[in-house]
Amino acid sequence: MNAQEPADEVRIPRAQIGSSPQHLLTTLLGEYLDSSDADLPSTAVIAMLREFGVSEASARAALSRLVKRGLIATRGNARPPVYHLTSQAIAKHRSRMQHFLNFGAQPPRWTGEWVMVSFSLPSSGQAARHAVRRSLSALRFVGLYDSVWIRPGREAGPVREALNELLHSVGDARWSIMHVRFDEESGPHGPASAYDLTALAAAYTAFIEQYAELRAAARNGEVDAARALVARTSAMDSWRKFPDIDPDLPNHLLPTPWPRQQARDTFLDIHSALGALAQARLVQVATPYWPDAASWITHFQASRDPTRPEPTGGSTAAHPLRG
Repeated sequence: MNAQEPADEVRIPRAQIGSSPQHLLTTLLGEYLDSSDADLPSTAVIAMLREFGVSEASARAALSRLVKRGLIATRGNARPPVYHLTSQAIAKHRSRMQHFLNFGAQPPRWTGEWVMVSFSLPSSGQAARHAVRRSLSALRFVGLYDSVWIRPGREAGPVREALNELLHSVGDARWSIMHVRFDEESGPHGPASAYDLTALAAAYTAFIEQYAELRAAARNGEVDAARALVARTSAMDSWRKFPDIDPDLPNHLLPTPWPRQQARDTFLDIHSALGALAQARLVQVATPYWPDAASWITHFQASRDPTRPEPTGGSTAAHPLRG
C-alpha cells in the first residue's frame, strides 16, 4: 500500500488477549511516533520489541504484517530495511489516541434517542446472518432481541452502509433502520436490559485492582525507565478495550456505584506519570541502531483540551533516565 491510498484502508490489528508482536508494535508506534518523515530502521524496531521479550524473528514477522496492513512502508532499498509510518497510519493513530485518552471524560449528551435495526433473512441466509451480527457488534450495537439491535444516539449512516453492503444481494432479505425512544429505558424490557453491565463493572473493577500497585508506585516516583515502558504499554493495552466495549450509557441507566471513573483515573495516572520515562527508555534502546531516535520518539498524553491529546515532542532532555 502506498502513502496516497485513503486513510480508511489502513487496517489496525484487532486487540487481543495479551499482546501479539504485531499488536504490541502497533501500540508502540501509535504511542511514541507521530511523523511519517521519521526513518525507522528495522534493527531499532527489533531492539524496541526485545524489551517485551519478543524474538528477532517475531519482530521481523510483525514488521512484514504491518507493511501488508498499510501501517508502515519501506523507505528506499536499504539493508537492513528502513521503514516509515504512512500518513494514513498517523491520522488513524491520532484518532485512536484521542478515543482512548478522552473516553469517559464527560458524560454523554443524552437526548433519549436510540438507533434500532430490525432485519429478517431467509432460512438459507445463515452466513449473512452471522455477518450482519458481526458487523453490528463492530458498530457497537447490541441485540435487544434476536433480530432487533440497538445503540444509543442517532448516527445511522455507518449501519445503513454496512447493511446495504451485506444484504443487497441476499434474496428475500428485509431490514429497517429506525430512530426510537423507549417509554421505560431502565425497565426489565427496556434497552438497558440488553447490556451486561454487571460484567462490564466487574471488568473495570478488575482493571483498578490489577493496576493499583503500579498507580501508587508511579505517583510516588518509584518506577524506573525500563519498567515504565513495559508497564505503561501494558496499562494502555488493558485500557484500550473499554472505549470499544462500553456503550457509554447515560448515568440514569447505570448501576451505582459505577467504577468507570476510578478506572479512568487509574489509567491516566499511570499513563501520564510514566510517559516521559517510557519515552526516554525507548530512545535509549533505539539510539544504538537509530542515531536520530531522540528527534522523533515522543509520547502522547491527555490534553487539557479534551478534543486534542498531543504528542509532547521528541526532546527527553528534561527527563533523565532513572535506575
